[in-house]
Formats: sequence, C-alpha cells, structure tokens
Amino acid sequence: MTIKTKVLGSSLALAMAVTGFAPMAQAEDGLYIPLLSYRTGPFAGGGIPIANGMSDYFAMLNERDGGIGGVKLVVEECETGYNAQKGVECYEATKANGALVYNPYSTGITLQLIPKAPVDQIPILAMGYGLSASAVGEKFPWGFNYPTTYWSQMSSILKYIADQEGGFDNLKGKKIGYVYLDAGYGKEPIPLLEQLAEKYGFETLLVPVGVKEMQNQSSHWLTIRKERPDYVVMWGWGAMNATAVRQAAKIRFPLDKFIGNWWAGADADLRPVGETGKGYLAANFSGVGQDYPVIQDIIKHVVDPGKSKVGSKDDVGTVLYNRGVANAVIVAEAIATAQKLSGKAQITGVEMRDGLENLKLDAARLAELGLEGFMAPIIGSCEDHAGSGPVFIQQWDGSKWNKVTEPIEPMADIVRPLLEEAAQNYVSDKPDWKTQSCS
Repeated sequence: MTIKTKVLGSSLALAMAVTGFAPMAQAEDGLYIPLLSYRTGPFAGGGIPIANGMSDYFAMLNERDGGIGGVKLVVEECETGYNAQKGVECYEATKANGALVYNPYSTGITLQLIPKAPVDQIPILAMGYGLSASAVGEKFPWGFNYPTTYWSQMSSILKYIADQEGGFDNLKGKKIGYVYLDAGYGKEPIPLLEQLAEKYGFETLLVPVGVKEMQNQSSHWLTIRKERPDYVVMWGWGAMNATAVRQAAKIRFPLDKFIGNWWAGADADLRPVGETGKGYLAANFSGVGQDYPVIQDIIKHVVDPGKSKVGSKDDVGTVLYNRGVANAVIVAEAIATAQKLSGKAQITGVEMRDGLENLKLDAARLAELGLEGFMAPIIGSCEDHAGSGPVFIQQWDGSKWNKVTEPIEPMADIVRPLLEEAAQNYVSDKPDWKTQSCS
C-alpha cells in the first residue's frame, strides 16, 4: 500500500510517497487531518475531484490565513482504492499521529470505522453517506453525517416524485425502480424506501448492480424495460452511472423520470454521455461552478500558483470538486469551534468531536466564508449529528448541470423515528457500546 504525505503551508510544501506505513507528521507539527482518498481503482473518477476539492480548500486556508487559529493544517492522503480493508489499514496507520477526524468516503469503510471511533476517541464525519442511524447523537456520540443522511435524501427524492404526480396520494399503485450498487452504500436506504412504499402504496423494483457488472448493465435494464417502472431512482457510483444513463436511453426510458442520488450526478458521470443523457436528473446539496468568493480564493492562492493537483482549472467548480470543498468547510469550521470551546489552538480528537457537535454554520457564517448560496446552513447538536439538510434536483442539458428545483426538505417527521429505531437496533446487542445523554 502506498501512503502519500503532503504538508501544506505558505512557506512549506512537502510531498513524499512511501511504501508501507512509514512514520508520518505528528500533531505537534500542526492540525493533523488524514484524508482517506481513492485516486486509483474503479471509482477514481469520483475520488480524484473530491480529494482535490478537500486538499485545495485546506491549502487555501494555510496560504491565505496561516491555517486555523494560527496553526497550520497538516493534510495527509492515504490511498484506499475504495477498498474497506485498505481503508482500515489507512486508519490504523494514521490514527496515532494526532488525527482529528476521519472522512472515509466509503460506506463500507465507514461501517468498519464506526466501532473504532469511541475506542480511539476520533470522530467519523461521513458527509452525506455512511450509516444513516449515526445521525442519532445519543447513540452515536462519535459519528456525524452532516449535512444530511441517505435516508433523508431518499425521502426528498420521493417528495420530488410525489410533486410530479400531484401529491403522495397519487403514488398509490405506481412502481418505483431502485438501481443500486450492490454494496453497503447501495443497500443503506432500502429500509426507508420499503417503509415509505408500504405507507404510500407504491411498489418497489430492486435492481442490484454488482461492482463487476457496472459497465455491463444490459440485463438490468432489460428487467426495467420488462417491469416498466414509472420512475427509477439510482444509488450509483463511478463507471456505473454513465453506463446506466446510456442503457436507460437505449431502452428509451424517459430520462426526466430517472433520478440519481448525489453520488450519481457528477460532471464525470455525464460528460462522457453528453447529449444522450439530456434530461437525466440527480440530487445535490452543494453549489456548482466557480462563481463563489471562496472558489475564487482557492484559484488565486492554490490553483494559479500551481499548488493543486487538478489537471485543469476547468476541473475547479465541478460537482464533486465542490463537494470536497463543502466537506473541508465543515471540518475547518468544526476545528475553529473546537478551538473556541477548549481555549486551545492545538486540539485533540475529543475536542474535535465537541466542535462537530456544536457546529454553527448558519447563513451569516456561510456568507462570511464566501459561501452564500453554496450550501444549506448546518446547526449541530447533541441529538442531531446529521443536520437533516435539504437537497435540490439538478438536470443535465446535454453539456452541463442546471438546478431545476428549490431545496427540498426531507420528511423529518417520518425519517427521524426510523433513524432512532435503527440506532437502537444497532446498539441493542452491544452491551459495551458507549452512548451519551443529551438531556
């Protein structure tokens, strides 16, 4: 396994690739943030822009502000290839270096790290993915899903579908297909989908796609042609997405009734499809494009001086690059919050957890950061580790994404009780599991 080390600073830029688990930068050198990235493997097309967005935002803070609270950020990538075992190996190799938080970028890796977090006292931030039940702060003190969970996202997508049909009452008797990567990620929202199907009287058609089948989905879409669902929702990733859109167009499934989640609606997914994918829809929760002051600061301080790994300036502002920026913003603001709460510039994982739980990324703060209109506000609490943020629907016009709805709030009144039930089920057979009281 290869670990790539990068210490980012205005006067210091060190890049070193080593084989095996060599000693890495320690916390006393700065605020240490390990990034579990995947620039290689079948999902590299998504992993690369996310890693670039995160790294570039942290680099910008170092270059422009001298870090956070006067302390430089030490950002270190460890390549996982989107493999759960490699993700765990990266975690074990980096946790003792003063790691403040882990961003696994894989539901499979997240599920492996969740039991380790309370033991090692390092929070896990699975931004909009992972185990939805970890949104329940009482049961998962060390897990966070900001800005929202897969279950909340599924409920927002179903609200969009219901709106197209004139209300939830009109979903009765409809059939909704669910095409998903046959892994922990794709399986995660199925319990909610099935609950809502029972509540509103629609039928579900589950169509799992194995990792080895991602680029050969002919049989899956023949099933869809035969079953004729009214809508299809997709939880796809990597090469699976472009293949699915092409296959949907091939069988003449109406693309304006084909809705991907926020990992199935990137520029990398639809650029290869081009005009064939016109009309396809996807959820999103972060801004697209370079027309934000913070993105311009990244270009000025990092991209233009040649301190970014982006292949082209045009890669800045794409869906997943900006998603990485959003993730880095949450991490940075949690660090700043932790510093204020602890009265210390150099914080620990325990204090980082407090920073995440007391995060206040409201509209005023977003505007101050140059992020007005970029993402919905996130207000953390002991009880709510997800924020239950809204999503909007974007549509591919053949060459670019366009926002076509206002933010769609999740069905919190339905989702929250189900999350609490799932959280209780998770901990019920773990007598040593550490919870917390939020009263």
